[in-house]
Amino acid sequence: MRPYFFGVLSFVSLFLTAQEKYPQETFRSPMEIPLVLAGTFGELRSNHFHAGIDIKTQGRQGLPIIAIADGTVSRIKVSHWGYGKALYIAHPNGYTSVYAHLRKFGPEIEDYIKKLQYKKQSYEVETFPDFGELKVAKGSIIAYSGNTGGSSGPHLHFEIRNSVTEKPTNPLLYGYEVRDATDPSLVGLFAYPLSSDAAINQSAKKIQLNYTKQPDGTFLADKIKAIGVIGFGFNGFDRQDMAANKNGVYAVKQIVNGKIYSEYDFETFSFGESRYINTLIDYAHFGKFRQRIQKCFKEPYNRLGIYKTLHNNGKITVKEGLSYNVEIHISDIKGNLTKLVIPVEGVREEVKIKKKDNSTKDFVIADKPNNFDLGAAKVYFPANTFYEDFYIDLKKGADTISIHDKSVAAHRNFTISFDVSKYSFEERKQLFIARLNDKKMPIHSRTFKRDGSFTTRTRSFGMYTLAKDTVSPTVKAKNFKEKQWLSNYSYLSLEISDDLSGISTYNATLNGEWILMEYEPKTKTIIYNFDDKILNETQCDLKVVVTDNVGNSSTFKSTFFRK
Repeated sequence: MRPYFFGVLSFVSLFLTAQEKYPQETFRSPMEIPLVLAGTFGELRSNHFHAGIDIKTQGRQGLPIIAIADGTVSRIKVSHWGYGKALYIAHPNGYTSVYAHLRKFGPEIEDYIKKLQYKKQSYEVETFPDFGELKVAKGSIIAYSGNTGGSSGPHLHFEIRNSVTEKPTNPLLYGYEVRDATDPSLVGLFAYPLSSDAAINQSAKKIQLNYTKQPDGTFLADKIKAIGVIGFGFNGFDRQDMAANKNGVYAVKQIVNGKIYSEYDFETFSFGESRYINTLIDYAHFGKFRQRIQKCFKEPYNRLGIYKTLHNNGKITVKEGLSYNVEIHISDIKGNLTKLVIPVEGVREEVKIKKKDNSTKDFVIADKPNNFDLGAAKVYFPANTFYEDFYIDLKKGADTISIHDKSVAAHRNFTISFDVSKYSFEERKQLFIARLNDKKMPIHSRTFKRDGSFTTRTRSFGMYTLAKDTVSPTVKAKNFKEKQWLSNYSYLSLEISDDLSGISTYNATLNGEWILMEYEPKTKTIIYNFDDKILNETQCDLKVVVTDNVGNSSTFKSTFFRK
């Protein structure tokens, strides 16, 4: 029990040290309800770490969002995806708070942003108000919670950033209270032979290890027999007391025979290195099983700055005849600790499970540009598109190409170019580059058209082809009918959709004047609020023009009446 107790004390000491860096009584809560989290800081997401905390809003939209301190609005951004409606407030103490997926802003800010939207005649806008132009007071209502952008359900995404470096920091280090007395959960444990002569339990390939929970709450793995340089990884999550969400853990420490070999936490990170998450996880495993194994060792191409301690990059050199005691400590920000012990015995055995030969005729050198001609299209990988050299699987086709599989991550965009010189000018208008999904359905990839060549820039592997879209988008009224009296209505709602290349633009006018339609792609809905403009006419003529990504267009017209 003593080593376990010491481990808890060590982590609590580390947490207090981190907490001392940040003001504890300066910031109030951004909401008036108890803080229950749907997502934690540093949580592993697709190609990035989560830069804030996701606060549950009781399944509702429209709850007041509160300024955590006095400050000035430094940035407002409204977009269809990403953060949706987002507000940034700079505070005098050198921090910036961020509030995202909002339904709407507070009255003064809402008026400010709508004037800009009408001026630019665009729903999507971004602006950086002058310092002091939009001041807010601590405790004032600055917005209302929503579900805009890439949100998958109503919640508030909340961040605290350093105003100078723009690095996000863990909001829970600022004294916010979230009930959590629950230890992180361990889902899976894996061992990796890393050197050419390494083997674990007679396997030269990664293996999954069995473990059992002990009476003192720790986990004990079955003893493994190994030789050479090896590493470990785990799949796990954390839960707070008031929610069932599987959130990210805060800190990971690997100890070998009493010496710390690797240690990292999610106190802060840089946006510029966030995509290197693909080197922290076992990306090949993720591509196949959609499970994120966190490696307790650091690869040579891993440039993350989250590590506190590294010895031999977390890799363990197992020698014949020696024994090793490996501990993995998985902690949350409250100090709740899950401890895993792995006994390792240095034994040289016959290797019965060999490494798979993944060689192909094409080889990519990561730090050099690579060009490939696949017949139907050419593929160009700029230098440092990938993290390491590897054999790439490329397949030629008459009109379709195939680029590798989901086992490798692309760090940068690469270019695919199709020769379209055999198509007439009119035919090219309705063509676009498409990636085929698992059901072989075409998904639009942003296509740049120039002379006899179409190009797209992407990070996604898979099958690509040229697709043709001849069908215009559909536009339908949702909450009103032709010639209807709408005097008691507060908004107009329409559904817009496109079955192939996707919606590119939409534009609406009322009695010939441009009006702001708020687009929610998740529900395929555009909405106009009547309080945006004062209508003097009883008869209102609505016109909505929707265009897809190849230029097919539909026009919707309707007349309604208001008093």
